[in-house]
Amino acid sequence: MQLGVNVPNFGPGTDPGVLRAWAGTVEGLGFDLLMVSDHVAVTPDVAERYPEPFHEPFTLLSWLAGLTTRVRLGTTVLVLPYRDPLLTARMAANLDALSGGRLVLGVGTGWARQEFAALGVPFTERGRRADACLRVLREGPAASVPVWVGGHSPAALRRAVRYGDAWHPLRLSLPAMREVLAAHRLPGFAPRLAFRLTDRPVPGADRPAGTGDLPQVLDDLRQLRALGAQAAVLDPYHGDPELTRSPETAWRDLAAVAAHRKELP
Repeated sequence: MQLGVNVPNFGPGTDPGVLRAWAGTVEGLGFDLLMVSDHVAVTPDVAERYPEPFHEPFTLLSWLAGLTTRVRLGTTVLVLPYRDPLLTARMAANLDALSGGRLVLGVGTGWARQEFAALGVPFTERGRRADACLRVLREGPAASVPVWVGGHSPAALRRAVRYGDAWHPLRLSLPAMREVLAAHRLPGFAPRLAFRLTDRPVPGADRPAGTGDLPQVLDDLRQLRALGAQAAVLDPYHGDPELTRSPETAWRDLAAVAAHRKELP
């Protein structure tokens, strides 16, 4: 099972120097994937949690491709209705080729109504537009790029089965993921986890996978591998934009997991 990191590409601490350091840390610790998020218009509903500056993912990943040599690069998640399908496919194909085949597209339909309005995209058509984009991605020049479909609604799961290389749930508990996997025949499984190391074990069946003390998190990863996950992405951001100014705690926690990599399946 590959391990990845969702690097914050938004907030007051994400200047070029910090982003460069993030890339060096993720690749230097031996992680397999470096992924970033997507918003185009940082409207009030977006800014409340993900404030400016918000670096556009294709632009940022192109820059990071030149700063790295091995780590795969991806999105978690690219909001498909925001962009023209042909343009999305062309950018994805170009970035994949220029990075040596390292791109992974985690995709979704979006949630920010104000952002949809600012972009002139009808919110109620986001599912149809996402499907249209996925058809172009699967049939066009980006057909070789792996696509991970985010979300856990019935529509998202149908989309994952029809178009995806993997289901990409975001910040769920292990029981919730296990329930979905038992009920659906999915093409693959690559979750994003709410990663936070604590001093003591975190109780409760609804504990998000990836949150707890180090033995708990390592056991989560072992259980995900046993469930068939081909990748797991650790997301160290928990809603406080000011913490993007001081990523050292996240780096320390990621290093703690990386140090036990050989113990994982």
